[in-house]
Amino acid sequence: MGIVVNLDVMMSKRKISLNELSDRVGITLANLSILKNNKAKAIRFSTLELLCEALDCNVCDILDYENNERTTEK
Repeated sequence: MGIVVNLDVMMSKRKISLNELSDRVGITLANLSILKNNKAKAIRFSTLELLCEALDCNVCDILDYENNERTTEK
């Protein structure tokens, strides 16, 4: 799967709605929704910084990496 965006998890932990986060960060609901639903192809560092500030978290709380490779046993 590669990079996974856990924005929905952090929003739930902070009890913040998409509308409120949009207002705090200054990002459209459509773009936040794309991030939240793991459909984004890229994210600017400045946007990531704003999200971390608004959610009082670290980058690693929002972004994660999942390896696609399957290990085979011999």
